[in-house]
Amino acid sequence: MAWAYLVVAGLFEVGWAIGLKYTEGWTRLWPSLLTIVAMIASVIFLNFALKSLPVGTAYAAWTGIGAVGTVILGIYLFGEPAGAARLACIVLIVAGIVGLKLVS
Repeated sequence: MAWAYLVVAGLFEVGWAIGLKYTEGWTRLWPSLLTIVAMIASVIFLNFALKSLPVGTAYAAWTGIGAVGTVILGIYLFGEPAGAARLACIVLIVAGIVGLKLVS
């Protein structure tokens, strides 16, 4: 169950990272409120995961999920570059997350 909490926490991290772009410097009310809710939810679910996962493993996976999801949505939503080297780096991050799961 801890890994499920961790995945949810990572997805909320993606939500607030992408949400920051839509707040336009915290000048738009609804995107700002949703971003704050996603920030809080992300930390709450990370806390649940930390009850049974080592902090180093959980934090690395949490930030990895957030980074991968944010890069992918950045490519999709904002037309950010999707070069081969960038995609290869995403694969390496995913491999690291899977590796942490296998050894935890």
